[in-house]
Amino acid sequence: MLSGGRVAALKALTAFRRSGVWPQDALDAAIRREKLDTRDAALAQRICRGVLRNRMYLDWILARHLSTPCEKLEPQLLDILRLSAYQLLFLDRIPVNAAVSQGVELTKKFVNIRASGLANAVLRKVAAERGGLPAVKHSDLAESLSLRYSHPKWLVEQFLTRLSAAECEALLAADNEEPFVTLQTNRIRTTADELEAELSDLGAVRHPWCEGAFVLSGQGAPAELSALRDGRCWVQDPAARCAVTAAGIKPGMTVLDICAAPGGKSFAAASDMLNKGDLRAFDIGEKKLSRMDAMAETLGITIMRTAPMDGSVYCSAMKEIADVVIADVPCSGFGTMRKNPDVRYKEDEETKGLPEIQLAILKNAINYVKPGGVLLYSTCTLLQRENEDVVNAFLHERKDTHLEAFSVPGAEAPEGMKTFWPHKDGTDGFFAAKLRRDTTHGED
Repeated sequence: MLSGGRVAALKALTAFRRSGVWPQDALDAAIRREKLDTRDAALAQRICRGVLRNRMYLDWILARHLSTPCEKLEPQLLDILRLSAYQLLFLDRIPVNAAVSQGVELTKKFVNIRASGLANAVLRKVAAERGGLPAVKHSDLAESLSLRYSHPKWLVEQFLTRLSAAECEALLAADNEEPFVTLQTNRIRTTADELEAELSDLGAVRHPWCEGAFVLSGQGAPAELSALRDGRCWVQDPAARCAVTAAGIKPGMTVLDICAAPGGKSFAAASDMLNKGDLRAFDIGEKKLSRMDAMAETLGITIMRTAPMDGSVYCSAMKEIADVVIADVPCSGFGTMRKNPDVRYKEDEETKGLPEIQLAILKNAINYVKPGGVLLYSTCTLLQRENEDVVNAFLHERKDTHLEAFSVPGAEAPEGMKTFWPHKDGTDGFFAAKLRRDTTHGED
């Protein structure tokens, strides 16, 4: 009998391959169609994300046992071989016979009976390699790391310009780990001590340096968790929360979040403001803003107003009104590969135009900052061209603004810029720069 979890994983991977559907959406839809229980849904999630994280490596393994190149196989068959090989090589608790036989049955049902013989033979050979992942050996370091950790070679080369070979490998390995879920205390509704008393029963522990944060391991963010349902916390990575802390937001301030969706930084700002002041959140996606409004109501936030707006287009009504402007700009997202494993397969050309957009937003955002106020620039990527290079280009034009050192738990930034690395900080890959506008300024 076919496993519903494996069928759901296959359907989600197929949907992603065919149409580029966001994998989590495709997986959720497949789980609903298959009417999976919690256990099978968790298996489907693990397989789907695992295949996406390790796709290039799995293809390299499969190619060793195929007479036909992977790209020449029936695409549905390749999907099945990938998800079966992933179970054999990465999920030790799944018996070999179960992984192989389920792969064969999937092939019979979704490809054809003739191809099931090929699937059986290949998977038996892959199973023989279980117990120690075969090493990729290549004279080109970037190529070797690319194949072993399933990151595009061009991206590995970018990381190697900033990291040693050992550090780069540690980063790539961290990208392939299961992420933790971090819950942030909503100070409007509760205290960290009160939240800890409840969450400790679920095995949550205080984050080692992010104040008011709790780490849930071994599970997702359960929708039925009462603290989430009642708005006493929200899910946010420690690096993103730390960046908002660095901005120095206080009760009574006027704060603008000009690229706000999905809303974590706005919620953090409202918590720091203790729901006192003026908080405005903007984004180009009205549906995203509607979801933010609903979440704000759950969190008890009454000071936040949302409106659709392009962060790069000047609004004269907001000239110099803000104590703090948060510009968490659209980026390549390469810091979020643990949570969004599909992100890694973007081509270099897809992201090269982003710095121009980011700089345009930054140049517009400074106009909303009061003299003496703060502009927080952030991204969830690790590419220098989207981070330090954008900030430096901005500062070259704006002589009335300077980087300001900041020090908060988890982040020492004597130069005013901080990169969070998954393998060092245990967070998403994230970049933050704190910019202070001079009290007397020059040209806008």
